[in-house]
Amino acid sequence: DQVLLPLNTYQSQFPEMRKKIDKRGRKLVDYDSQRHSFQALQTNMKKRDDVKIGKGREQLEEAKRTYEILNSELHDELPALFDSRVLFLVTNLQTLFNAEHTFHSQSSKIFNELEDIVDKLATDSQRGSYSVKKTNGTNSLPRPKSLLKDSPELIINNLPPSRGKYCPDLPDSKDPINTCAASDTNKSPTKKVEEVYDIPVEASTEHLPPGVLYRVKATYKYTREDVDELSFDVGEIVSVVEYDDPDEQEEGWLMGMKENGEKGMFPANFTRPL
Repeated sequence: DQVLLPLNTYQSQFPEMRKKIDKRGRKLVDYDSQRHSFQALQTNMKKRDDVKIGKGREQLEEAKRTYEILNSELHDELPALFDSRVLFLVTNLQTLFNAEHTFHSQSSKIFNELEDIVDKLATDSQRGSYSVKKTNGTNSLPRPKSLLKDSPELIINNLPPSRGKYCPDLPDSKDPINTCAASDTNKSPTKKVEEVYDIPVEASTEHLPPGVLYRVKATYKYTREDVDELSFDVGEIVSVVEYDDPDEQEEGWLMGMKENGEKGMFPANFTRPL
């Protein structure tokens, strides 16, 4: 805020100054027009009208006065505005660098404290004065069953999208992949196990066309920045499909297809699952 607010205030002078310069140009045209009109009145020998000449002189003087006031102000303001850039930049850069210095100083202090904590932890562990509470004769904490039941993707998402499987009818399994493989032998060969492709738990996978993993709704407008990306407006529905080449998948990006057949990558955080 200390840097941006003065910067915006400084930049706001430029449009106003541009308007003033444009106005000066228009008033110069008016001044020239009045000068030529007044000269025409004076050189008209056929019919000399002193009233019109007097009125023309007043209009000329008014146009001249208006132009000279604007011109004089710009002669003072433009150089002052141009010269102010150095002091402005110096002041704002000092503010920015001071803020950076404070941030890095505080970060350094915190990192030193964390280093001391880790050193103490290592020393206590070597001395045997620090220990983890044992459960069932082991030093590892048990994995909560609710975590496996409510969020099976936390375990399976570490596998490649084309290999990970999830058995919805075996939520409490501690080894979901092997259990799925074992359960497959007890089922008919024609029944396929759903392949997990980082599908959010809140996404519906029912009644979808072949090849569609799930659908999302755009919460923000996105304009593509490359030819292989997908643009959409707020509220548009996009079908999430698999990448043609799984190796091209990027973290935080999805491959999608719109109803008009357009296909491309898009950022997942611009949408929400349906």
